[in-house]
Amino acid sequence: MMSSTKMKISATFVRSEEVEWQFSAPGVSKKVLYSDEQTGESALLLRFDEGATYPLHNHPGSEEIFALEGDVRVGKHELKAGDYLYTPPEGKHAVSSKNGCLVFLRLSKPIEILSGDAAQY
Repeated sequence: MMSSTKMKISATFVRSEEVEWQFSAPGVSKKVLYSDEQTGESALLLRFDEGATYPLHNHPGSEEIFALEGDVRVGKHELKAGDYLYTPPEGKHAVSSKNGCLVFLRLSKPIEILSGDAAQY
């Protein structure tokens, strides 16, 4: 007979205004709200300046994006405030914003930066 061990998981509470913005890419800043080094799972805020682009990348795990402000293009999808996008594992895309944006992002695993033409994704 197999026994199971229950892991105690505690809640994580963050006041985002107390978290510093960090450089992510030219014109792109991030606030890491949650990060699990064992699983690679993370939750963060991303801020894009007007015209900023995040390079082509792969998602070994899933990605969820919720647009809070502005406009953001994720691959072939154009999101505005209030829009949600789920990207399944092995999804590839670049991200850009014409007018600047703020998005909430949840990753189940860290991303992998790729070289190549983002237009095909």
